Amino acid sequence: MSLLDQIDKNKLPKHVAVIMDGNGRWAKEKGKLRVFGHQNGVVAVRDTVEGAVAAGIPFITLYAFSTENWNRPKLEVMALMELLVATINKETKTLMDNGVRLNAIGNLSLLPERCRRQLEEAIHKTSANSRCTLTLALSYSSRWEIVEAAKKLAQKVQEGDIAPDDINEQLFSESLTTGDMPDPELMIRTSGEFRISNYLLWQLAYAELYFTQKLWPDFRREDLYEAIIDYQKRERRFGMTSEQVN
Repeated sequence: MSLLDQIDKNKLPKHVAVIMDGNGRWAKEKGKLRVFGHQNGVVAVRDTVEGAVAAGIPFITLYAFSTENWNRPKLEVMALMELLVATINKETKTLMDNGVRLNAIGNLSLLPERCRRQLEEAIHKTSANSRCTLTLALSYSSRWEIVEAAKKLAQKVQEGDIAPDDINEQLFSESLTTGDMPDPELMIRTSGEFRISNYLLWQLAYAELYFTQKLWPDFRREDLYEAIIDYQKRERRFGMTSEQVN
């Protein structure tokens, strides 16, 4: 029986978030420049997204570039931006073929104009697709996102649209960049690191965390399926007792 067949389609996580880590180490192990790892990481993205579609996952969010990544060597950042443009151009057909809608969150104003334009075109072109929503977290920081949501709500209070007492968890969640999607129920991080790294801090409050030693360029849909199977074996109590849940 294949791993896909072992997945209980009635207990699927609606939203899977992924921290794609290990591209640089993967390249270093092969005596290559870091950008070689990023290039091969694109293959992992394609197979993982297609695997998510095959499994029936409605939302998948990939941590592609953090605001802290702007501090990396200039040549690496430039290469990453060029790779992003090339990948969007190349993979839009794959998204269309699989019914995947592209989305992006983060401080996108910091992206180079050419990169932002290509991203916007791909988002528009795939906007009618409905099998799965692929969100790229680009120039993203969860602390930045939370501060921006607080500013947005403060502005509404100042303009008299809402009262301070109107602000609750639901309203705050709706003010985040992920306000139109469910919170992730499963978060996967590759490369053996055990950190969340400023990623979806509010949204991951009750997510199940799954860590694998595999470096991102080696990650494939079977690894995604193993994570989902592990998720389905866990008891999700949300603060209640086992007796209450069962």
